[in-house]
Amino acid sequence: MPHQSPALRSLDCVDPNFLRPPFRAISRRKVLGFLSSFLAFSPLAKANTAKPVLIGIDGEFGLANSTSAQAIELGTRIAMHEINQAGGVLGGRPLDVVTRDHRSIPARGIKNIKELAGMPDLVAVLGGRFSPVIIEQLPALKIAKLPFMAVWSAADGIVDNGSKPNYVFRLSLRDSLAMPYMLKSARQRGLNEVGLLLTNTSWGRSNQVAVQKYMAAHRSPVIVDTVWYNWQEPTLVDRYLKLLAAGAKAIVLVANDDEAALLVREVSALPPDKRIPIISHWGVTGGRFFSEAGPALKDVDFSVIQTFSFFNAGKAELQRFMNAAAELGIKRIEDIESPVGVAHAYDAVHILAKAVQLAKSTDRSAVRRALERIPAHQGLVRRYAPAFTASRHEAFDSQQLLMARYRADGVLVPA
Repeated sequence: MPHQSPALRSLDCVDPNFLRPPFRAISRRKVLGFLSSFLAFSPLAKANTAKPVLIGIDGEFGLANSTSAQAIELGTRIAMHEINQAGGVLGGRPLDVVTRDHRSIPARGIKNIKELAGMPDLVAVLGGRFSPVIIEQLPALKIAKLPFMAVWSAADGIVDNGSKPNYVFRLSLRDSLAMPYMLKSARQRGLNEVGLLLTNTSWGRSNQVAVQKYMAAHRSPVIVDTVWYNWQEPTLVDRYLKLLAAGAKAIVLVANDDEAALLVREVSALPPDKRIPIISHWGVTGGRFFSEAGPALKDVDFSVIQTFSFFNAGKAELQRFMNAAAELGIKRIEDIESPVGVAHAYDAVHILAKAVQLAKSTDRSAVRRALERIPAHQGLVRRYAPAFTASRHEAFDSQQLLMARYRADGVLVPA
């Protein structure tokens, strides 16, 4: 059997969902060909037998209609290509990715963490979209002393977990930033009576706590009522109408793509005078919300919080990213699904590579300490100055936040 590079061996084992959108326009053979070309002209080409340094992704690859884990993998691979083209890490070792699928099931996620922790030269894991899975994984991460980067999940308790030392870092939104921003968006639009529609999970409860903290210091907007729903509820319109009857002029929604699409379809079927604006958390952008909502979306005033838009990215940083992304068939920013997952993972891998260099080894404790000491880094999402410190494991603040809407073609753009 001819020799294959670590990158190509990894792709042979990749979850088949990796070739779902945003890779819908290219075949698996072309992806292999592109990666072969990367290696042929890389400074690592003569030493591509060097033992790779591994970064894991544990995400919801097998969940129906989900695009979040695939977006995280895309951002990871683009960053790894750039780093490997520049010589890799630790004197010429390439970065490579290992993926695991938890399908949004906490028990699978815990099993995956234990499996990933047992891999030599795996320095860190990037987590997927679902906060409830990651919260259940925290004890396993603590035991394994495995650096973990939350690049999508937003529940405050993921980072505020009480562990010392803390092996969890976040390059993503957190609920105590998201909820105040969404409430301020309602107030700025003159929507001063708000109803909360929250998922009955640790993610929903994290947002409830964030609302309570915000309202303790602000009089507006007024929260008229809070209603909860459970996963896979067959209808949400009864909860929506309850909030409407309580006087809500807008709904702040904490949901993922399938529940949000169901709600939009049901609201669209109501008389126009009963359709009020929906201001949504960003879980909806991790799946095929636009296609699931269908034509109903044009009848509903729907906006969603984001930390990043490729349409607002710095010119030089965007050009560098797109040069590498083009090698995987991504020609336009409109081709990128779940953009925050791509951008966050891209920046996270560059920062992790710098931590490995600073640690001068793949020792996980050394990498964890190095993540707290990395100098300023100019990323795609922002300039990190620095990304993390010993007392702050959150890379973002309110300056990154914006509201976005879906265009008629399904592309998410700044509102």
